[in-house]
Amino acid sequence: MRAGSGYGGEHPSRVLAASAMLTVALAVSACTADGGGGGAAGKQSIPHQSFASRPDLKPPVVEITRGPSWSDEYEQSQEFTFLTPNYGSETPSDGAMILDARGELVWMNPAEDDDPEDNPFDLRVQEYQGEPVLTVYEGTSDGGMGDGEVIVLDQSYEEIARVTTGGSLGPGQADFHDTTITPEDTMLIAVYVPAPADLSDVGGPEDGHIQDAVIQEVDIATGEVLFEWSAIGHVPLTETLLDFDDEQSELEKEAEESAQAESSKASDAQTGPPELGTEEHPFDYFHINSVTEDDDDSLLVSARHTNAVYKLDRATGAVEWTLGGSASDFEMGEGADFSWQHDTHRSPDGTLTLLDNHSHGGSDDESSRGLRLALDGDAMTAEVATEYLPPADRVASSMANAQQLDNGNMLIGWGARPHYSEYTPDGELIYDVCHGDECMGDDFEGGGGSYRAYKFAWEGRPAAEPDVTVQERDGERLAHVSWNGATEVAQWRLMAGEDEDSSTEQAVVDRQGFETAIPVPDDAAELPYAVVEALDAEGTVLGVAQAR
Repeated sequence: MRAGSGYGGEHPSRVLAASAMLTVALAVSACTADGGGGGAAGKQSIPHQSFASRPDLKPPVVEITRGPSWSDEYEQSQEFTFLTPNYGSETPSDGAMILDARGELVWMNPAEDDDPEDNPFDLRVQEYQGEPVLTVYEGTSDGGMGDGEVIVLDQSYEEIARVTTGGSLGPGQADFHDTTITPEDTMLIAVYVPAPADLSDVGGPEDGHIQDAVIQEVDIATGEVLFEWSAIGHVPLTETLLDFDDEQSELEKEAEESAQAESSKASDAQTGPPELGTEEHPFDYFHINSVTEDDDDSLLVSARHTNAVYKLDRATGAVEWTLGGSASDFEMGEGADFSWQHDTHRSPDGTLTLLDNHSHGGSDDESSRGLRLALDGDAMTAEVATEYLPPADRVASSMANAQQLDNGNMLIGWGARPHYSEYTPDGELIYDVCHGDECMGDDFEGGGGSYRAYKFAWEGRPAAEPDVTVQERDGERLAHVSWNGATEVAQWRLMAGEDEDSSTEQAVVDRQGFETAIPVPDDAAELPYAVVEALDAEGTVLGVAQAR
């Protein structure tokens, strides 16, 4: 990712009415939507936005479907959506991005496609030292886990901290699955650590290896590890719901496909099929994918491969209870069973929320859903309080999250399926947004899934200057201006003159989206001094850039 400004016209999104499915095109200003050159077998890349002032930014065109509970207030919302989509094509760009309520770009930090350590995950707003910050994982992503760091950015998109593993594990091993900052200015991070284990009880070798799931709580300012927990020390291998033989077959299939893809190297590679449960291919029996604080300072941990949520004693690390899976301490009510889940949280009303993937790429996959469970800690029962269902069956076999908003609404990010949706507190759909190939038709490819999707208020004041480029079109000279990450710009003003002191106002234009086009008068074009000023709603100058 680019440092500095990288961290620090209304685009042609499509709006669909859920009832009539009518397409309404928003006005196109200084930016355009490009369809891309296409991929294999004549497939086209997903349409993306293009900006004259920032040609390096190529975010997707999105499609918004209005649900039964839609109202125009959502289109005018001052909150933003935070994504880290990944595309299997050259365009749109992978990266961390912020979109406004209409799906228009606000900020983007594109990833370097050829850098295996530049994979952003889990972009969101949190609080650190009493101030709002952005956090985002940056590192590797391979086999559903990663090694890297969590970057903390202030409101000017400047880096103020990096958080990673420490203590006995050493640095650089933080996984992307969770990056929660606590009120004590610590961060809860997950780590995948290969470890020897006897796998004979699950059909593997006696002298085998697992991917242990480790939690570290790290002091952000000092890097000191304040708490560490290991799954294998507290959760038996036999709680896994992964079938060892099935996973071995999948490993062999992947190896065969890889060898076929690199047939010229095949003769130098395999001497036999790969073996699961070895040091080279540890058995991922647990697969931690969220770590959050409970309301009594204990921890809630989601483990995908045991289909369970665990409540951990913060002081001792002991498992206080298990919800779901093969060793549940709760009696699960009708419809309350979940599987292959992600992102567990305790809500202010005491209920538990999670994303029930209900799928992992198998033949028994079912549609995914957001889920709110009412837990009775005395009777030890779990009942469905609310379901958050997609507009149609949507099998999200990996990733995804469920974020309760301050007003009680629920935002669902559908992970591997390139959508996010907002629901009322009782589970009625407000809108569903597609940011990938699924809504573009059979002629398009590229995926576009995002590990998670979030919605937050955010005020961005970039340290970098606005970007301006002047172009001539049909005899008219236009200054195309944008300011990556600025949320408070209401208007753009063109000033020109012999110098700064003698400059006068040439044009004032309302902000038209990420990029705005300002007509440049002929006489102003000949003057030696010309700048574009960003103005807030009160007319205060927020930033200035040369218009040359």
